[in-house]
Amino acid sequence: MFTKETLWMLMCIFSFCMYGQSNFENTLKYEEGSESPKASLNDISWIQGYWKGEAFGGIVEETWTPPSGGSMMCVFKHTVNGTVTFYEIVTIAEENESLIIRLKHFNSDLKGWEEKDETVDFRLVKVTPNRVYFDGFTFEKVSDKEINMYVVIKEKEGSSEVKFNYHKQKL
Repeated sequence: MFTKETLWMLMCIFSFCMYGQSNFENTLKYEEGSESPKASLNDISWIQGYWKGEAFGGIVEETWTPPSGGSMMCVFKHTVNGTVTFYEIVTIAEENESLIIRLKHFNSDLKGWEEKDETVDFRLVKVTPNRVYFDGFTFEKVSDKEINMYVVIKEKEGSSEVKFNYHKQKL
């Protein structure tokens, strides 16, 4: 079980900042009142697969399904010293001729961080051939076997941009 301090730290690290974001190098901010650009899952299908990297003192793993039914689904796991610290379930869905990310966080015992009917959402901002920018969340294709994800996280002292470097694994 986690101590209160550990849970607070994890909540701070993974409370994604949707506003008040400074100009970071690899992420963009969605401007309220604007429209997300037209896009489809074909624009981001290159993220499908099993990806593994290191972050926050441990191992991070993500498995993305191929596009089907108007969405892609991901499960995320963070482990430190062989112990799961938390999970995420993530979807990227086609909505209003654009894309949106929705995610939920879970402790190692699958107790949710967000309320039952709440998700953390990221609206699409921009699409380029090797990058897909959501509000404070960017996917970058480095090669067929390497991707980066950049996420703006809220911290006690403000916001920062964190890079996750992943390498494709075989299942």
